[in-house]
Amino acid sequence: MLKEALDGQVTVVCGAIAASVQIQVEPVGRWFEAFLKRRSRNVSASFQELEEEEELSEESEDEEFQLEEYPLLKTLDPKDWKNQDHYAVLGLAHLRYKATQKQIKAAHKAIVLKHHPDKRKAAGEQIVEGDNDYFTCITKAIETLSDPVRRRAFDSIDPTFDNAVPSKGEAKENFFQVFTPVFERNARWSTKKHVPKLGDQDASFEEVDNFYSFWYNFDSWREFSYLDEEEKEKAECRDERRWIEKQNRASRAQRKKEEMNRIRTLVDTAYSCDPRIKKFKESEKARKESEKKAKAEAKKREQEERERARQAEMEAARLAKEKEEEEAKQAALLAKKEKDMQKKAIKKERQKLRTTCKNWNYFADNEAESVKMMEEVEKLCDRLELVSLQSLNEVLASGNKEESKAALEKQVQEVNTLLQREREAEVQAQQAARAAAEQASGGGGAGGRGWNEDDLQLLIKAVNLFPAGTNARWEVIANYMNLHSTSGLRRTAKDVINKAKNLQKLDPHQKEEINKKAFEKFRKEHSAVPPTVDNAVPSERFDTPADANAAAWTSEEQKLLEQALKTYPVSTPERWEKIAEAVPGRTKKDCMRRYKELVELVKAKKAAQDAAKTKK
Repeated sequence: MLKEALDGQVTVVCGAIAASVQIQVEPVGRWFEAFLKRRSRNVSASFQELEEEEELSEESEDEEFQLEEYPLLKTLDPKDWKNQDHYAVLGLAHLRYKATQKQIKAAHKAIVLKHHPDKRKAAGEQIVEGDNDYFTCITKAIETLSDPVRRRAFDSIDPTFDNAVPSKGEAKENFFQVFTPVFERNARWSTKKHVPKLGDQDASFEEVDNFYSFWYNFDSWREFSYLDEEEKEKAECRDERRWIEKQNRASRAQRKKEEMNRIRTLVDTAYSCDPRIKKFKESEKARKESEKKAKAEAKKREQEERERARQAEMEAARLAKEKEEEEAKQAALLAKKEKDMQKKAIKKERQKLRTTCKNWNYFADNEAESVKMMEEVEKLCDRLELVSLQSLNEVLASGNKEESKAALEKQVQEVNTLLQREREAEVQAQQAARAAAEQASGGGGAGGRGWNEDDLQLLIKAVNLFPAGTNARWEVIANYMNLHSTSGLRRTAKDVINKAKNLQKLDPHQKEEINKKAFEKFRKEHSAVPPTVDNAVPSERFDTPADANAAAWTSEEQKLLEQALKTYPVSTPERWEKIAEAVPGRTKKDCMRRYKELVELVKAKKAAQDAAKTKK
């Protein structure tokens, strides 16, 4: 590196510097060993240099460290050596777990030279015989701290270590001042050498996330074998030794579980109180809100686009529909125009045919033939199409009288033949329909034949007289018909059921026609109502005290009213006028009043029956 020029000095370039050249170099010797170590540990050369510097500094500290003699060393009880602070016994209380093996050995050497029983005995000090001398505590301390496994067990239960976890109230105001020393203190238990720091308020999200991810997955080497209550070496047999090992494993697992719960509580408390986490959550919430808002706006725009597209489609459909309607309207106008033109043309040709025939006196010699031919001409005008009329008029206009007559008679004959065929087809269709109706109304068996109009009316009357719910209804209807029928045929319940089903299948117009015929017959039989009936007794069933001034209804009038109500249903136009006409001597108002009285009587009777059932 060039030195900076001093004041008054001039920098002079003597020659151009050659271009740099990349050369492949292979390490050898101790440098190759360092290269392999760096590659296996995936660290850089600068990092290894730092470690070497730390090792050199530790070695220099080993040479420079000073012992802090434990003032209560001579008062220690050798039998209670397990509960003593071994670092304090050796004078390493200020270094503790950071002390190296060289420092421990040096401290032990120095303290042995001072407190060995032979040295003290030579100085005239009273020595306790056996293992009861406090020097036994020094021996136990070096045995524990010189063995890596036993030292780790003792370090795990270091009596000077603070296991306390700060509360949320303590970290509310000064989070970093409270939790930073706690995490640094607990970082000594990590199996990984490099533990991330808590950081400060300005730490990035990646650093904070890395810190909490490390501590939530914290791997601790801390174990509690030093606190075993029983020593398996003291067991007298193999079974006792196994039992002691089982008890020790259970107690170690329980203490390890409590330790991990303590670490988890520490991390949870820090996470809940960390102001950076709150800031990150708020920023994340704001980001999600902005994304949600952007998504809602995008959805709204999409809906608006769809709505515009739908409106455009509806507008296009409306225009297309209007266009179709306009085209259909034009086509209808054109068709109407053509139809009107055709009507005018047909009218013109018909008038022309009539005029031509009239001019030829309908090709007749007398008045009777003229009238007959006139009828035939009108028939031709009604039946022939425009083309046939035009061709016929052309023939009549171009030929003489005889040719015109022959052509007209030929056309008349063709039309008459066509009409005759149509009438025959119609007659055949009516016969077929009548045969099908007779077959359908025939029922089944011998009892299904011979249903005349009187029997049908009697069946309708019996069905109305014995409504649904009557005990052995169809046998009762059959007996009723056998008693009142004039045909002499015996009907069974099966015959009556089949005929009733056939009547239900009839067209409503046919049913109405049958009902009208039945009513007409009933009306003819009862039309001669005597003007004065001396022995007529008013029907007590329909007598009401509310209308005492009105004339009482006779049984004949009552029958006529009931039949008229069945004949003219509610949908019949001008119903009550027709019912009043069916009951001689009664007005529309009388019939309506009588109907209301009957309805009230039925309701009262039903209410009384319901009350009787309720009492039971």
